[in-house]
This record gives sequence, structure tokens and C-alpha cells, in this order.
Amino acid sequence: MPASSTRVDRRTVDLSFYPDLVVIYLGMRVNRLAGLKILLGIGPQIGKSAADEPEGLLCHEFFFLSFFPVHLGMRQYWRDPDSLIKWTRSEPHRQWWKDFLRDSGGTGFWHEAYFHRGGMEAIYDDLSVPIGFASFAPVVPARGPMFSAASRTNLHSSSTPVVSESDLYNPG
Repeated sequence: MPASSTRVDRRTVDLSFYPDLVVIYLGMRVNRLAGLKILLGIGPQIGKSAADEPEGLLCHEFFFLSFFPVHLGMRQYWRDPDSLIKWTRSEPHRQWWKDFLRDSGGTGFWHEAYFHRGGMEAIYDDLSVPIGFASFAPVVPARGPMFSAASRTNLHSSSTPVVSESDLYNPG
């Protein structure tokens, strides 16, 4: 029997040029009306930061997860974990993260990272409903070895987090 023809133009990608690729999904959900102001303030800043083309960022995309409650998402492709970690330790990201961890301002934030070489990790801060991995896997406190993304992946356990666990929980 002859193979059937299709009108679909099927394509794929050759990722062999990106052996250390990291895909990260990020989201911000408005939990209270005050969070809308936070979201509208940080969104353009994130867009500008991506437009500045930090070293290692291959692609940045915004998308809507829901309109009510307002829940925006981003997907980023990074050349390698080192580029991503270096950027998260630089300005303006470092300051955004420090400010958020002091006060989420009526928003919830999450990210999930997927590594081409294997491994995944996630964080969910001030989210009132489970999303992603949290919708099916046990949710545990982000403390000790689960505190920072670098240590959750076991890829960069020596990397210093943006905010240390002791500074976050024992300021002074």
C-alpha cells in the first residue's frame, strides 16, 4: 500500500549545536489587586532586559496563561546553565529577586527549568493554586538543599544564591 501524502509541512530542529540548552518557564500571577501594579511595573522591565540580549539568552517569549486571575508567563532559552546563573546574579535581576523575596506585593511567582543534559527544577512563591510540577508532585519547603535553583539541580551547588537562606529568614 503506498504511503499517504500529507499537506502538513512538518519540521523539527537540530539541537546538537546546543548540548547545554536550558529552557525555563516563568510566570507571575496576580493574587490581589495590588499585584496588578507590581506586574505592570515589572513586565516592561523584564522585556527591556531581554531586549538588551544578555549573554547566553537565545530566545525570550511572553504569553498569557489566564486573564482572570491575571497570570502572565515567559519562556526563555539559554545557551547553558552558566549563562543563566550569571545573568540571575547580575543587575537588574538580582535586585528584582531581592525585592520580591522581601514582599511579593500581591503576586505569586514561579519558574520551572528543564536541562538538555537532564534534570529539572522549580520554585513556587506565594502561589495560591498549584501549577506545573506542583499539581502532581509533593511540594516541600524551599529550605536547605532545596533553597536555590543551583543546588536543586545539583549542577552548580557551589553557586552563591541571589539572596542567601540566612539573609532571607534571619535578616539583621
